[in-house]
Amino acid sequence: MPYKDLRAFLSSLRQSGELVDVTRPIALQYDVAKALAKSSAADGPALLFEQNGTEFSLVAGLYGNRRRALIAFEATDATIHERVTAAIDNPIGPVDINGPAPCQEVIVTGDDIDLTRLPVPTYSPRDGGPYITAGIVVSEDPDTGIPDIGNYRFQLHDSKVLGVFSAPNHRFGKNMAKAIERKVPLHGAIVIGVDPMIAFSCQVQGGDATNDWFVAGGLRGEPVELVQAVTSTLKVPAHAEFIIEFMVDSDDQRVEGPLGEYTGYYTPASLKPTAKVTAITHRKDAIFQGLLTGKPITENHVLKQIPFEASILRQLQAQFPTISDLSITSSGGVQVYVVIAMTSRYEGEARQAILAAMASNLHPKWVVVVDPDIDIRNSSEVEWAKSFRVKPREDVFVVDRTAAAPLDPYTDGGYSSSVGIDATKPFGVDFPEVSEVPGWRSFDLPEIIRSK
Repeated sequence: MPYKDLRAFLSSLRQSGELVDVTRPIALQYDVAKALAKSSAADGPALLFEQNGTEFSLVAGLYGNRRRALIAFEATDATIHERVTAAIDNPIGPVDINGPAPCQEVIVTGDDIDLTRLPVPTYSPRDGGPYITAGIVVSEDPDTGIPDIGNYRFQLHDSKVLGVFSAPNHRFGKNMAKAIERKVPLHGAIVIGVDPMIAFSCQVQGGDATNDWFVAGGLRGEPVELVQAVTSTLKVPAHAEFIIEFMVDSDDQRVEGPLGEYTGYYTPASLKPTAKVTAITHRKDAIFQGLLTGKPITENHVLKQIPFEASILRQLQAQFPTISDLSITSSGGVQVYVVIAMTSRYEGEARQAILAAMASNLHPKWVVVVDPDIDIRNSSEVEWAKSFRVKPREDVFVVDRTAAAPLDPYTDGGYSSSVGIDATKPFGVDFPEVSEVPGWRSFDLPEIIRSK
């Protein structure tokens, strides 16, 4: 059964030893980030900060490692891609409920709106200010009305205004651009604290015509319950902890940034539109959520990896059915370094698969194809294949002027180039047999050797 809301997921994590309550006081400025980084480096648990200087608890690190991601999906490494692919292929539409919804147990509007009451951390001294990093934005295409949900960052400017950033190739960015061009208002809602399948559905790679509530329903195995927002016609998750309703103001541009991003580098500060908050609604005793970003591997990389891999694998397998697996590495920000395992059916097919991956929404800089005997999540095995199954002059190629990954700090004026490496054994040619001791993985060592 899917987790109904964030609280059900937290209960499961706590029972699994994957969530620890921090009862001592901790500062939102920098110390929350230090605690999260320390726990992440030790492969430790998610943390719930009860005393953070506000009236609300703050939880963070929920998806800080793959173990917790698999708990969220109720899957294993062996079943996870099939689990996500089946969900994408079987979408389930949302259902509307009439209020009162749990997310609207408390409604704050007008002069009472005060973002500084929320436990919004400042993660680094170089950051432009406190940042909402775990917010899921609900917006609609001004032309089609199709809803989109996605993770976007918001800088807290003052008690009622947030700084807005979305890459122009992301759907929220496209929706903002359309609204500005047509001179129509764009309403949005920042959703904070949801069941994990809604959070992961934001990362599934789909087209602009995709209704993301159907994707979330497929992942949950049952419909997402939605309720109408207080100050707009947007539909928002009824069981969320917080909803921050806003309207984009492109005329009031303020300096937003820097912030340490998924690339591991700070994005520079620049003028960007603002979000004027029109309402804050939340549950009683609501739990706010934070998310550490920055140099891989942080929580946002884990959150992206499974949906990115499953959805891109699904797309490529439709054209290349002998692709058996795909890895989008965390070290590459779950964006620019892709490894594909496949059995080539004809000369040059691996190269075709590389080009298809380059043309995907990931915009990778590096695409490596290996044979299925290579463990694509083991960098040593991939390097071995690149070392001894590649003739660089024949098997390595560069495609110029490819689209750059969002926020890549090293591009050529908005575009990049991509490297393809065919590290499969040559097609139709006898190749030396791999020298490996058979059966060693299951061999029972004597106790004296095991103890060493």
